[in-house]
Amino acid sequence: MIHYFLSSYIITIFGVVAAYLWGNHVHAGSGLQCVFIALVLSVLEVSLSFDNAVVNAMKLEKMSEVWRHRFITWGILIAVFGMRFLFPLLVVSIFAKISMLEVFNIATTNVDKYAYYLHQTHAPIVTFGGMFLIMLFLNYFFNHEKDVHWIKFVEAPLSHLDHVKGIEIVIALFMLLATQNFVPDEQKVHVLIAGISGIIIYLLIDGIAHFLEKHEQLRAAKCNIQQVGCAGFVSFMYLELIDASFSLDGVLGAFALSKDIIIITIGLSIGAMFVRSLTIMLVEKKTLAQFLYLEHGAHWAIGALACLMLVSTVREVPEVVTGLIGLAFILAAFASSVIHNKKMLKMSEGQNDA
Repeated sequence: MIHYFLSSYIITIFGVVAAYLWGNHVHAGSGLQCVFIALVLSVLEVSLSFDNAVVNAMKLEKMSEVWRHRFITWGILIAVFGMRFLFPLLVVSIFAKISMLEVFNIATTNVDKYAYYLHQTHAPIVTFGGMFLIMLFLNYFFNHEKDVHWIKFVEAPLSHLDHVKGIEIVIALFMLLATQNFVPDEQKVHVLIAGISGIIIYLLIDGIAHFLEKHEQLRAAKCNIQQVGCAGFVSFMYLELIDASFSLDGVLGAFALSKDIIIITIGLSIGAMFVRSLTIMLVEKKTLAQFLYLEHGAHWAIGALACLMLVSTVREVPEVVTGLIGLAFILAAFASSVIHNKKMLKMSEGQNDA
């Protein structure tokens, strides 16, 4: 356990020191308060992203050691600097029509104004992430080749819906149109564009990944050695987009605890590093193979999170609700897996006795 989380502990130490120094720099004597907020944010990030770790582990199992390492190194840089710091600045810059440098100055000198701008972009941001995750959820359960079902009376009928071509796109678009009816008039177009973009990007990445997987069996040929590397890159980008979608509600919800972008980045980064470490542990210990329904629980949590993100476009959803629902699905799936394993063990022992 220490081996898997050693890097996370190191990042935590650096993060705590940085939060303390930054807090005292901004306002003398507030160092410990900033450390506390950063640690709370890190716990919030882990609780919101546990299902993300399970999904990431499922994808990483099919990736080479090289790309697993890049997921930890390059991926954490993208997750920390890109999604937790640059992305909010970029979104505010686009919607407020001001330069990134000016947005950064606002974020560090006028936190209330920055929080206001970010609040104004909340609906399009979570709609993009919600649509991406809805597609991920639907494509997992709409699969007639999937013969293992956790909530059988629901999942078994859903698995045959993939015979209806494009049904998941129709459902996602219907949900998007339904959401758009409730958002303010000035945001309708932005929400619609963001939602359609989320669907298109999912289809593009998923389509390329499937294409490369089909051709991966010819690895010996030179062209396909390049293809395998390309497949690893596409899978890497797929994981980063999933991580980005999961992190959207955490980034936005963090402003309920602090309006300081530096402290938010530090706190969420610590949490993101622990999620990465947890993902690698799940892969190397082959936890998904040991607990049959864990993957199912993670995807049900994804569906719930996506729906809550769409609801949050018109009504505030407390972060504790989002985190607890996802955790509840994971724990329920874990318990069901343990019960299943015990049942299989008893059957095996009974056959041996016979």
